[in-house]
Amino acid sequence: MRKPDGSAGDANYGAIGGGYTRWRQPDPQIAKRLHAALGAASNVLNVGAGAGSYEPTDRVVTPVEPSATMRAQRPAALAQAVDATAEDLPFDDGAFDAAMASFTVHQWTDLARGLGETRRVTRGPIVILTCLPDAVQRFWLNDYAPEVLATEARRYPSPDTIAAALGERVRVEPVPIPFDCRDGFNEAYFGRPETLLDPGARQANSAWSFVPADLAACYVDALSEALCSGSWDAAYGSLRNQPEYEGSLCLIVADGR
Repeated sequence: MRKPDGSAGDANYGAIGGGYTRWRQPDPQIAKRLHAALGAASNVLNVGAGAGSYEPTDRVVTPVEPSATMRAQRPAALAQAVDATAEDLPFDDGAFDAAMASFTVHQWTDLARGLGETRRVTRGPIVILTCLPDAVQRFWLNDYAPEVLATEARRYPSPDTIAAALGERVRVEPVPIPFDCRDGFNEAYFGRPETLLDPGARQANSAWSFVPADLAACYVDALSEALCSGSWDAAYGSLRNQPEYEGSLCLIVADGR
C-alpha cells in the first residue's frame, strides 16, 4: 500500500523525508566503491533512488523512486525519477547494463519480488549498498538507543536472503566509513556523537521513526547525559581520532553469472 506521497516501503517519507538532503549526502569514498562495483556499465538503473545519492554522473542513469517528497529533492542536474516501485518496474527484460540500490532494500514491501524485478531488467551486476543485520547492534549507539538499532537489525536483509531472492551467488564487500562521512546514517557519526542530538539528523535515519516519541526522547536524554558527564568519552572517546570505522556498512554485489 503506497502512502499519500507515494512512499511504497515501511517508512513514510512524506513525514520524515523533508530535510533529507541536508543530512544524507553522498560520501565520495563510499561512492567510489559503489561505482567501481558497477564495472564498465554505461546504462544503470537506480532502484529506490531517493534524492539521487550515489548516482554516477558519467553514465546514463534511470532512477526509480515512488516518494514524491524524495523526487522533489533531486538536484536539477540529475535525471528525473520514474514514479514506480521496485516490485513493479516498468522496463523491458534486460534493459540495463547494471543496477544499483542504496539504503533501500530494507524498506521494500516485497524484497523477493523487488529483487526479482531488478534482475529481470538488468543484464549485468546488481550493486546494493546496505548494512549487515548481524553487525548493526555492535555500534555504540546500542548502549543508548537499543530499540532503534534493534529496529534496524530486523529490517536489513542478510546477504543469504538477498542471494536467495536473486537466485545467484553474491559477494559481500565491507565498506569503511570515513570520520567526516557526509552521508548521515547512524554509524556515520561514530566519532561525532553530538550530531545525533540534532532532531534533523535523527529524522534522516528512518529507524528512529519506528520508535515511540517518548522513548526516543529518553534515548536522546541518555546520550546527552553521557556526553555531558564524560562517560561516552571514557568508553568510546578514541573514536574521535579514528580516521575510519568498519561497522555494518557493506556492498552486496551480484554479478549476474
